[in-house]
Amino acid sequence: MSKTPCRAVFPGSFDPITRGHENILRRAAGLFDEVVLAIGVNQDKQGMFPLEQRMAWCRATFADLPQVRVTSFEGLTVDFCRAQGARWLIRGVRNGGDFEYERTIAQMTRHLDPDLETLILFTDPEFAPISSSVVRDIAHHGGDVSRFVPDAVEV
Repeated sequence: MSKTPCRAVFPGSFDPITRGHENILRRAAGLFDEVVLAIGVNQDKQGMFPLEQRMAWCRATFADLPQVRVTSFEGLTVDFCRAQGARWLIRGVRNGGDFEYERTIAQMTRHLDPDLETLILFTDPEFAPISSSVVRDIAHHGGDVSRFVPDAVEV
């Protein structure tokens, strides 16, 4: 009898992926048989970077981790997790504001799917000030973001 793999989903827009995201996913990859990095697509929002570019950056960033799979999805995260057979949802937290937001999302997730567990990982302190929105703003104004994004990301 084969064992069902322990699968987690790490959802986000990853617009762009940051060193903070990388820190969270690399740590989560050691906890699960498979981690699905899932780029959420919202047709009502236009990202700064095209979906295919974000997926390519994520694939290149985690090419050394065979247990990481990069994909995209539309709709509710809980529905995507069910479709993937994932029982764990990974969320990263940088600060207290993030924590309050993620706690609310985790509690709502429990209402939508009581079998889906949220695992909150706190980013290592050196990555706490990095957010995709700040990175986008710096990039938009021609600044150097190389210290804030994985090596595979060229903005």
